[in-house]
Amino acid sequence: MEVVSFSIGVIGNVISVLMFLSPVGTFWRIIKHGSTEEFESLPYICTLLNSALWTYYGIIKPGEVLVATINGFGILVETTFVTVFLLYAPAKSRTKTAILVGILDVGFLAAAVLVTQLALQGEKRIDAIGFLCAGLNILMYGSPLAATVRVESLIIYI
Repeated sequence: MEVVSFSIGVIGNVISVLMFLSPVGTFWRIIKHGSTEEFESLPYICTLLNSALWTYYGIIKPGEVLVATINGFGILVETTFVTVFLLYAPAKSRTKTAILVGILDVGFLAAAVLVTQLALQGEKRIDAIGFLCAGLNILMYGSPLAATVRVESLIIYI
């Protein structure tokens, strides 16, 4: 049974690699044109946060090395995408992106890690991060829909 579980995990990781790399065409276009055009950064910011939290989950939960490694890869890919976005975005969009990265990918992530490390132990810590990660999966996959909403209104609600 352990071999089957591991094999399914590896298949899931291969699919996840493809998912993380799916925006490569978009970022190649951004680099080629020297502009982010009408693209929004929110999906990549949310995916970076999601990957970071799932990596943390994979580290604190015994036996979840596949979760930690694939999401560690996701952190590298999404950090690259956000960096490219920041390099090629107009000043106003760059500022908004930097604010969102600071709030979500630095502030929220740090708060989640600190709170769970200081306030929770054992299975409660693992469960809390697991529930948070599951909720953020919804946010990550829903964020492309939210990209049609102006980023200013998102900052107000965050």
